[in-house]
Amino acid sequence: MKSDNKILLSHGSGGKLSHDLIGEMFVKYFSNPELVAQTDSAILELSQKNIAFTTDSYVVDPIFFQGGNIGKLAVCGTINDLSVSGAKPLYLSCGFIIEEGFPLADLETIVKTMAEEARHAGVKIVTGDTKVVNRGKCDKIFINTAGIGMLHKDKKHISFGTNISAGDKIIINGSIGDHGIAILAARESLGFESLVNSDCAALNGLISEALKIPGSINFMRDATRGGLATVLCELAKNQKSGIWVNEKDIPVKEIVKGTCEIFGFDPLYLANEGKVVMVVTKEAASEVIKILKSHPLGKEAVIIGEITENNPGKVVMQTEVGGRRVIDMLAGEMLPRIC
Repeated sequence: MKSDNKILLSHGSGGKLSHDLIGEMFVKYFSNPELVAQTDSAILELSQKNIAFTTDSYVVDPIFFQGGNIGKLAVCGTINDLSVSGAKPLYLSCGFIIEEGFPLADLETIVKTMAEEARHAGVKIVTGDTKVVNRGKCDKIFINTAGIGMLHKDKKHISFGTNISAGDKIIINGSIGDHGIAILAARESLGFESLVNSDCAALNGLISEALKIPGSINFMRDATRGGLATVLCELAKNQKSGIWVNEKDIPVKEIVKGTCEIFGFDPLYLANEGKVVMVVTKEAASEVIKILKSHPLGKEAVIIGEITENNPGKVVMQTEVGGRRVIDMLAGEMLPRIC
């Protein structure tokens, strides 16, 4: 599969070059019995009636950044969407839209990363598709991933937050804004790319540990586009609950704070790719924190606020200077093509 070491339109034709690309790139790295069969649909065995099903598309610019690449984002992002629903991720699909002339070496790096992340998370990539478009019709490479996970009926409420109540504690597993600033640094060549890594990570292992405490978690959401603020605003609005958070308890790295001050960003609205927001019962909060802190992806876990009966439908933040601020949903886009 030399082809001048670049993606050609013929790689998307369905002919020999397409078969070579599938066999020598995707099947090679994603290999599992379901995928190797190369049927039009992957045939999967599911033991339960309740499944979680999600899909997402990734167009991040640049495609390589400190702490990850577009492939890692695609796998981790879809795994996390399943995990925060209370489901156990099992299977992924992946669709590639690739620009003619894209280096095969870069594609191999991306595919290898996807395979490694999937294996590490215990998830199989079982089906996919590849399309090649003319030069200039796509910016390098776009990836779509869809995922299926098993969902026990006692966890169906987690996605909706219908069981939250006043006194429940709000937890996040670490610092916010790292991914957004890592992308900004790489995109604008700010010179401090090596100082901040994207937090991109698959959270299913961390979340599965926390879910072992029966009845403790009433809501989960990953704080991606729109950041922590958007997650909290959506929850408050949808459940007509009040939310109170304490700014001094929200973990933000100094370099993220400093960069936000320079560019006029608010870290509350910056995208994250390895952060889960949990609403847990007051009684279980300390035990959940203990479990999260014992996991590499939850060492900085902290309670940042709680559900209240006051100000229904609104998020109110106690600021570091002692005042109060109503947190609104993000208007517009601070950083486009962040994932």
